[in-house]
Amino acid sequence: MGKGRKTGGQGKRRQSFLHGALVLTAGMAVVKVLGALFKVPLTYVIGEYGIGLFNVAYHFYGPVFSLVTAGFPIAVSRLVSENSSLGRWNDARQVKKVAGPMFFAIGAGGMVVMTLLAPLYCRWVTGAAYALAPMLALTPAILLACGASVYRGYYEGLGNMFPTAFSQVLEAVVKLVLGLAAAGAVVSAAGEEYSTYGTVLGIVPESSDQAMFLTLSFGAAGAVLGVTAGSLVSLLYLALRFRFHGDGTVPRLYQQSPPAKSPKEIRKRLWAITLPIALGSLATNVAGLIDATFLQSRIGDVLRRAPERLLAVYQGQLPQAYEENPQALPTYLYGCYTLAMTVYLLVPAITQAFGISALPSVTAAWAKGNKKELRGRMETVVRITALFCFPAGIGVTVLAEPITRLLYGEGQSVPVIAQCLALLGIASLAAAMNGPLSSMLQAVGRADLPVKLLFVAMAIKLGANWVLCGVPEINILGAGMGTILCYLFLVVSQFWCLRRAAGVSLSTVGIFFRPLACALLCGASARFLYDLLRPLLPLGSGGEAIVLVISTAFGGILYLTGLLLLKGIRKSDLQSLPNGQKIAKMLEKQGWI
Repeated sequence: MGKGRKTGGQGKRRQSFLHGALVLTAGMAVVKVLGALFKVPLTYVIGEYGIGLFNVAYHFYGPVFSLVTAGFPIAVSRLVSENSSLGRWNDARQVKKVAGPMFFAIGAGGMVVMTLLAPLYCRWVTGAAYALAPMLALTPAILLACGASVYRGYYEGLGNMFPTAFSQVLEAVVKLVLGLAAAGAVVSAAGEEYSTYGTVLGIVPESSDQAMFLTLSFGAAGAVLGVTAGSLVSLLYLALRFRFHGDGTVPRLYQQSPPAKSPKEIRKRLWAITLPIALGSLATNVAGLIDATFLQSRIGDVLRRAPERLLAVYQGQLPQAYEENPQALPTYLYGCYTLAMTVYLLVPAITQAFGISALPSVTAAWAKGNKKELRGRMETVVRITALFCFPAGIGVTVLAEPITRLLYGEGQSVPVIAQCLALLGIASLAAAMNGPLSSMLQAVGRADLPVKLLFVAMAIKLGANWVLCGVPEINILGAGMGTILCYLFLVVSQFWCLRRAAGVSLSTVGIFFRPLACALLCGASARFLYDLLRPLLPLGSGGEAIVLVISTAFGGILYLTGLLLLKGIRKSDLQSLPNGQKIAKMLEKQGWI
């Protein structure tokens, strides 16, 4: 089993909350960079329309993927953390043994159901007729992700975030390499086949435009195969790591621990924790499914009711093919929206790591009944989350257009993507807080509250989408506005419920308003410097990137300065970092903390 870690004074120390969060954040940052390296060139291979189909498939499976990649690991992590913190090591190991076959069975059932539903969904949703191929290519990933979720949750419950982070990076690398290669090969082969034989992978299209849409559909399916392959490699890594290196726990801890409960009892407890967490994870990703489903249908309705008003909004911003085939416009606009979503999701993805890392830490304090320790850990989680997500979200909003140009070039779709991104940057402030707050409610035994609040939030988003996207002059931007309303309600309600459920008083000034004030300064200064420097530097040959990096760095420096002046960073935060004692001591001498 290797050298063990021990908790509570026996063996190797667990990673602290912040240490574990930084490990996951570093892994997530690499994953998101690789994701951008995947999505940006993929846009040039399959276009905005193909990206729209790719994301229709992704968001159709989004709730199920969230269930197996977020809901299941959290359930396992919470139960393992609770048992290990109380010295019930055999129960912790039993959780993994019981969860394996249980989650595999759920994954197999989910794979079958989603495969049967995919054709019905494609016929029902406007603009999704060509999405069937990428949807079917993604189906096996459900089963594979179920297997990986057991290992990730087990390691996270023991306070070890390295296996999760490394497996996610490995998955992203495989997706990048195989997905891009497959998409490029399929598009090239389909194009050559059509020019030679007049068919696309054996299908005879009615026109050249239909041939293009078919080609992009199969190209998107090739890209999705990279996602499935990445899930397989990730599962193999985790299984082999556990097989040959174990979990790092000292064998005598199992010998000294009480006998494990029966599998039936563990299974019952696991179900009791899994169901509400799973429903919460499902509800979170229903936002993406709402956008994928109703966004295209609603814009299709607008296109039928008031085509002149809708097309006037995008005059000069639509490629010729979509002006001649307006029925494809909803998928094109949805593709633009999802390209903005790719950047927006960077912010909540980073703070998702804080929620995962916070769960075992807060669960341990709750299980011990130590209110002072519980309050300290909760305030640290919320404050650190705000410190990271507030400047990132505001920065995305104020620099939306240059970020879009840098990533996606000077194409006709840039203004559309940038407007969506500016709204989603605001939404990311609240969306990023959702994960950690939800995790802490689950940690204090109120996993039902995130579920209830999420369903109300999704109803708000659905209503806002339906009303706002139905206005021709707003159309696609209504989805961003709905996302802001949805997550704003969610954060306010979850924070209020957390204070009541935990029975502790959490400060709002120190953990919310100081970071927000400094983040506004950061955004304003970055935008000011960008506008000042842009006319002075040549924007070709990397000039745009240079101006953007300089402006962002300047805003970041002012942000850190503001935090130090307002005492927004605490000594305990720095001490939680690896080798953070030296930094804390130096800043303390200068009177900054």
